[in-house]
Amino acid sequence: MTRRKLTSDEIDLWHKVVKHAERLHPGSHSTPPDLPLPKPKPKKTPQPHAEPQIDAFRIGSRARSKPAKHDLKTPVAKSLATAPVQMDEKAYRRMKRGKLRPEGKLDLHGMRVDTAHPALTRFILSAQASGKRLVLVVTGKGKDRDEPGPIPTPRGVLRHRVPQWLALPPLQQAVLQVTPAHLSHGGEGAYYVYLRRSR
Repeated sequence: MTRRKLTSDEIDLWHKVVKHAERLHPGSHSTPPDLPLPKPKPKKTPQPHAEPQIDAFRIGSRARSKPAKHDLKTPVAKSLATAPVQMDEKAYRRMKRGKLRPEGKLDLHGMRVDTAHPALTRFILSAQASGKRLVLVVTGKGKDRDEPGPIPTPRGVLRHRVPQWLALPPLQQAVLQVTPAHLSHGGEGAYYVYLRRSR
């Protein structure tokens, strides 16, 4: 506990009491002793700040800070559209315009994730084994949830999962290119999957 400092009124009162009080041992002190002054508090040494130095900003100058990163996922269609072209570019342009006819079709529309994944795996591997190059995988656009919840859920679970499954083993070695289908083949609710030649 730290001691409280005496106020000037308390010190004056003490001097008055001492002046009028009778001494037990007369002659030992001719004048009442002064009260000891409170000890000064030790001065705190300023700690060096760990804050980063910020340069002065002038009108017209540009900020050098890096743009903030975020965790928002890129939409599937956009990430597939910006993916590098692995197949023949002429064939890729024809495929995007719906001019190439798929040699096989798998409709996952309405399936659950646990049944859709093995069905996709069987379909892609058997299509590659039989020498097919272009197949169509229909996922459907998906429907909005009945009730919105606190965690954002992407619309169309299969539409988001199928490109991920195609990019992972065992399908990764079979797939050369994945892109959203042309409107004539299902648009955003389907994918063209261009297969590698089986070795």
